[in-house]
Amino acid sequence: MTTTEGGTEDVQTRVVLVTGPSGAGRSTAINVLEDLGYEAIDNLPLSLVPRLLDGPSRPAPLALGLDVRNRDFSASAVIELIDRLTRNPRYQPEVLYLDCDSTTLVRRFNETRRRHPMAEAGAPLDGIQAEKDLLGPIKGRADVLVNTSEMTPHDLKAELARFFETVAANRLTVSVQSFSYKRGVPRGIDMMFDCRFLDNPHWHAELRAQDGRDAAVQHFVQADPRFTEFFDRVRDLILFVLPAHLSEGKTHLAIGFGCTGGQHRSVTLTELMSLALAEHGWQVSKRHRELERRDADAAHHTVSASTLQGTQI
Repeated sequence: MTTTEGGTEDVQTRVVLVTGPSGAGRSTAINVLEDLGYEAIDNLPLSLVPRLLDGPSRPAPLALGLDVRNRDFSASAVIELIDRLTRNPRYQPEVLYLDCDSTTLVRRFNETRRRHPMAEAGAPLDGIQAEKDLLGPIKGRADVLVNTSEMTPHDLKAELARFFETVAANRLTVSVQSFSYKRGVPRGIDMMFDCRFLDNPHWHAELRAQDGRDAAVQHFVQADPRFTEFFDRVRDLILFVLPAHLSEGKTHLAIGFGCTGGQHRSVTLTELMSLALAEHGWQVSKRHRELERRDADAAHHTVSASTLQGTQI
């Protein structure tokens, strides 16, 4: 809030400056912020930003994507912009820096077959290192630093929602997700439940190829004598703590169900718990991490096979 000469208060406009090395997810982040209610502008020349901000007050928060490929981009110009916004009582500036390890960035550029903008004639690694050196001073000014090395676009969206959600504090969104313990625990889980004690459909040939979204698998998991009491107790616990989190001002709660392979039991629990929470009036999203990876791998193999066929003589 700022106070004008007449004594009235004006709400500061939130301005998020989004940057980071190429391939780290800046464009994805801009799209996420737009979905969260921000007015998003990507790759605006730095020389035009002051003209944009000196205009009329903006009703929505603003997200600006800053790209090193811009003709007037420099670390000093970005830092000068940060300082200018900090001094301006109309704005509440924040720097979102998306980082990623160099090995992952090289892999991403190789997979997309794109040239790195700072290594048009050389190896991607050379351009990646040069870009990271250029952005170093800006990284040091970051308010929010997110490493996307192990993140999917879905992971990044959930992470950014924690920092940049614009919804009023009287709303709480709940995400329920399944995962495999073999692949590690997902980032940002607030409550986690282990379902590996339940009977495993994997050991039944007729169910192995299916997953917990299928009725046959759900019926099998629910037939375990321990299922009903486990489900009821977990549901009641979640319903008990959700209002408490809401009263504390929390805007997002992540709940995870894990099993061995992340295909059957955890998926079943995620499906059924999401439905139960939604029936009690909570806004719920669901995600199945291992099923997403399985589908992504299948699509990658299909594209690779098509590419190889296309290159045969």
